[in-house]
Amino acid sequence: MRVFVTGATGWIGSAVVDQLLDAGHEVTGLARSDASAAALRAKGARAHPGDLDDLDGIRAGSAAADAVVHLANKHDFVHPEVSDRAERDAVQVIGDTLEGSHRPFVVASGLGLLSPGGVATEADRSPFHGPESPRGGSENLALEYADKGVNTIIARFAPTVHGAGDHGFVAVLVAAARSRSSSGYVGDGANRWSAVHRTDAARLVRLAIDKEAPAGTILHAAAESGVPTRAIAEGIGQGLGLPVVSVAEDDAAAHFGWLGRFFALDMTATADTTRALLGWSPTGPTLLEDLPNYF
Repeated sequence: MRVFVTGATGWIGSAVVDQLLDAGHEVTGLARSDASAAALRAKGARAHPGDLDDLDGIRAGSAAADAVVHLANKHDFVHPEVSDRAERDAVQVIGDTLEGSHRPFVVASGLGLLSPGGVATEADRSPFHGPESPRGGSENLALEYADKGVNTIIARFAPTVHGAGDHGFVAVLVAAARSRSSSGYVGDGANRWSAVHRTDAARLVRLAIDKEAPAGTILHAAAESGVPTRAIAEGIGQGLGLPVVSVAEDDAAAHFGWLGRFFALDMTATADTTRALLGWSPTGPTLLEDLPNYF
């Protein structure tokens, strides 16, 4: 199968490309630089020049593929409206291109804010609609195409997709601990984050295509339903030899920077339906087992 991947050299995307190539698929990745293109070619994938703002390039790459995996995101947490707009535009262009083709369209989404105060399941619908909402309401927009002849599959990733080389949320927490000479958690640290190892997340995406998940499927890439943030802070503190401290919610932004508002959230989820549908069984290390890779 010819698979077009946006975000193909990103943290999750590069692992997804490896999975797809190992499974015998022909992969073309959206490459925004010569270095990205070279990295893709070195793996045996094709490079399609362009970035998330190159809607014509995304359209062309999608039209030439048998399946599309959309993982690219600007991750501009200082100006989230920029990321949200780009995300929505890309999803709309891909959806329009695939309309009526019944080709798989795997769309990355997140598990945060789905079920405040509860544990999110695949049956929970995203509360975000429209361009002004988080991620531009792209999950619900993508699902609209399931009624237009597109085999839309939503892959909701845990707030931490961890592993050696990660530069995401956990890496930011480690950097904040080093900067502040203490490893912090917000309040009592009882709020929890779901977690998944990068290799398990990538395998989930590949299985969604290989096992032909039906249109409208929602998948949860969450190997652990909820790791207490205090336990994360304690693991970081132990690894760095730093004291572990409670940070008042009002001081979270000052201590953690832009990540403070996220680290105070409870973002838990189960993946029972995903495991049953795909036969997905995570094998990677847990988040706490993986923390030494960040020091």
